[in-house]
Order: sequence, then C-alpha cells, then structure tokens
Amino acid sequence: MNLSLKQAASSEGETFVDLAGTPLRELNAALHKLSGDTNQTLWKIANPAGRHAIAAGLDAPVTIEIDGPVGYYCAGMNKQGRVIVHGNAGVGVAENMMSGFVHVKGDASQAAGATAHGGLLVIDGNASARCGISMKGIDIVVKGSVGHMSAFMAQAGTLTVLGDAGEALGDSLYEARLFVRGSVGGLGADCIEKEMREEHRALLAAKLEAAGILGEVDIAEFRRYGSARTLYHFHVDNVSSY
Repeated sequence: MNLSLKQAASSEGETFVDLAGTPLRELNAALHKLSGDTNQTLWKIANPAGRHAIAAGLDAPVTIEIDGPVGYYCAGMNKQGRVIVHGNAGVGVAENMMSGFVHVKGDASQAAGATAHGGLLVIDGNASARCGISMKGIDIVVKGSVGHMSAFMAQAGTLTVLGDAGEALGDSLYEARLFVRGSVGGLGADCIEKEMREEHRALLAAKLEAAGILGEVDIAEFRRYGSARTLYHFHVDNVSSY
C-alpha cells in the first residue's frame, strides 16, 4: 500500500489514517481496493475536518471509524461496510446506501439517507430537511428530530423518529413506513396517520432493536404514518396536489 499511514499490528487488522497528512483521494482509493477476504477490517480515520465523500463507494465488510465531523456524502453508496462518525455529518450522509450500517453520533444535515436502497442509518442527534428523501428500502432511525419534507417521495423502508418531525412529512409518499414519537408539524400530500397494529409494533421494535435502543423508549408512544394511495394514478380531482 502506498498510503503514508501508520498501521497497527497486522494481527489486529487495524489501520490508522491521519487525513491531516494523507490525501483523501488516497484513502478512498485504498478503501475501494478492499475485498471480502481483507484482513484490514478496522480503519480509524483522524482529522476528517469536514472533508467531503469520506468512505464513499465502500464495498467490503469492514468498519470505518471517523474521529470528527464529515462533509457531504460521507459513506455514500455504502455496501457491506460499517461506518461510524464521531461527530456531525454534512449533506447526504449514506446517500444511495445499498447495505451495511452507518452511525452518526452527532447531527446530520439535509438529505440523510437519500435514495438509499438498504442498510441501517442511525443518527444520534437531529437530522435536517428531507431526511430519507426518495428512500427505497433503507431503515433510518433518528434519535432526535427531523426537518421539513422528510420522507418526501419515500418508496420503501422505514423512518423512525424519536423526536419531532417538521412540515410536510411524507409528502407524495409511496410505501415507506413512518414512525414518529413526538409531534408532527404537518403532513405532506397523500400522507395520513394510520392505525398502529400489532404487526407494526413488531416492525418498529425490530428497527429499534437493530439501532440498539429498544429498551430506551416506549413503543406505545409512537404513531404511524403512511400513504393514502390517492396519488398513485392521475385523477383530475387531485390535480392541485401534483
């Protein structure tokens, strides 16, 4: 490897990269070369300093721990990897994620988990506007609150919010399932509150367990939101909603 980095004992499979001295392009190039049989299973990244696209395009079952805030599109297109951000994340964290796990231990900016097809995104703080926009199968758990237009055009997956949700939640929603414990500033077009049946409580419990917080909250405090399914096909009576 040509990176100017320090490696821990090879038996531990740990690699340390200081972005204060290593170009981000070199780090990402090294991560892109990893495969399923790599013994470099733990990467620790220091001094991210808000750089963009850290660990984007990862496709290997490895853990990336980032010590500090990251910029746009951290862990974008993630597949198989576990990416843990010890700080805040900029726009589009875990954007278009396919599988794996991304954990932001601070706040996230706009479009967290946008267009993502799978995997689990956990945000310990708040998420800004359009969290889960056009999500296609990802599970997102936000321990704080989410901003306006969250789950806009969300097609599949779940968005679980332990705090509040902003205006226009679930606007133009398809079949994603939304669970909110706090207040909702307003529902978007075609999004309605729905009955919380036993199957939905079980689904919510599974997502909270995956996020490691099942015992910290009361499932009975959550409400469920979903699509009214009136915008699936064009109808002149709904023209003002399009």
